[in-house]
Amino acid sequence: MAATDNAARAALIKEYATKPGDTGSPEVQVALISARVAMLTEHLKAHPKDFHSRRGLLVLVGQRRGLLDYLKKKDRTRYETLIGRLGLRR
Repeated sequence: MAATDNAARAALIKEYATKPGDTGSPEVQVALISARVAMLTEHLKAHPKDFHSRRGLLVLVGQRRGLLDYLKKKDRTRYETLIGRLGLRR
């Protein structure tokens, strides 16, 4: 299971990287957080009373929001491209 997660993570990094070896750009960070948000959302559909995971989800959503706000302030076109690629509403 861990190998598949690592492969999916590497694929996301490769897809959203702005240059080779890029793992820290806002685009990559938001893409990785969005994948975790989607995974936790599915988990919570099956386990609606798991409040610890729900809190973790809210923390991740807050981190993603902060990164998106930063990107919006720094470079509006990169922000709009990213939310379009990820299919986020804003």
